[in-house]
Amino acid sequence: MLTASDAAAPAASSPAAARAPHELLRDRLLTELLEDDPGVALTHLQEAVNERPSLARHCASIARALGRAAVRVYGPTRAQSYARPVCDTAFASGVLAAHG
Repeated sequence: MLTASDAAAPAASSPAAARAPHELLRDRLLTELLEDDPGVALTHLQEAVNERPSLARHCASIARALGRAAVRVYGPTRAQSYARPVCDTAFASGVLAAHG
């Protein structure tokens, strides 16, 4: 299951407007990973970075968080099957870190 370290969400009392765009994106993508699969989340991460280049500097950390979460939800073998070169293979790095 996902842990606080995966989402690193602020306290519930914090308004969404005060959160950084990359934090909102990460949380949305973690939800997509749970509801759909990591492939959907990775596609949407790439699309978000393409549409909003300022998110590029956060791409690797978001992809690693998705990789760690995927291992918890799907197991290491299945999680690795979703890996693709989004953000310089950071998703695969997250899978390895969570498994290794």
